[in-house]
Order: sequence, then structure tokens, then C-alpha cells
Amino acid sequence: MKKRAERHSLSKNHNGVLKNLIHPQTFGQRAADGIAKWAGSWTFILSFLVILVLWMVLNTSMIMFGVWDVYPFILLNLVLSTLAALQAPVILMSQNRQSQKDRIKAEYDYRVNRRAEKMVEEILKSVKLIEGKRK
Repeated sequence: MKKRAERHSLSKNHNGVLKNLIHPQTFGQRAADGIAKWAGSWTFILSFLVILVLWMVLNTSMIMFGVWDVYPFILLNLVLSTLAALQAPVILMSQNRQSQKDRIKAEYDYRVNRRAEKMVEEILKSVKLIEGKRK
């Protein structure tokens, strides 16, 4: 009887088990997830594209008033390189966290499937036993 209750609770408690295994997150983990989520959004991409175009237009059209970054846009290159250098490891950290979550979920699903398989085998044995008694 205890085995059945344990099997039943494992399949019913999917979200609770995963929350306990995955949480609590450190500040760095939450920050990496948040930055990766924001940096991969269309809002970020489009707003950054607008900033880049404005930067180039202002620098090329306002030559008479003085420019802060002449045509090859070396300062812009520095800003973009720095952004990429900082964003890449943060996104990788977030991806590693997501793969950890996926591994935990896969392991949990495997345990649930193994227990379900054992239950099905027990049911088949019971059915065969009942059929044998009927004959």
C-alpha cells in the first residue's frame, strides 16, 4: 500500500519536486537569467538597432558641429565589442542553468516512467493471474 501511495505522489508532485531541486537561486543566477532573457528579446534588438543607426547618422551628418566618433566608428566598435564580451558569458551561464533544469526534469521524468512501467507490469501480472483462475 505504501508503494502505491509513493508512486502516486511522485507523479502528482511534479512541479513541487522540480521547484525544490532547482531553487533557491543565487543573485548571480537570477541576474544571468534576467539579462539573457532581456538581451534575447525583440525589444532589445530593435532598440539597439535604433541606437546604432542614430549613432552613425549623427556622427556622419553633424561633421560641421564636431563629431565624437569619426567615420570608421572606432568608439562604436569598442562599445559593441565590450557589449559582446560581457553578454556572451552571461548568456552562457544562463544556458548552463537551463541545461541543469532540463537534466533534472529528464531525470525526474525517467523515474516517473520507470515507476509507471513497473505498475503496468504488476497490472499485467494481475490480469494474467485472474485469467488463469477463470480457465
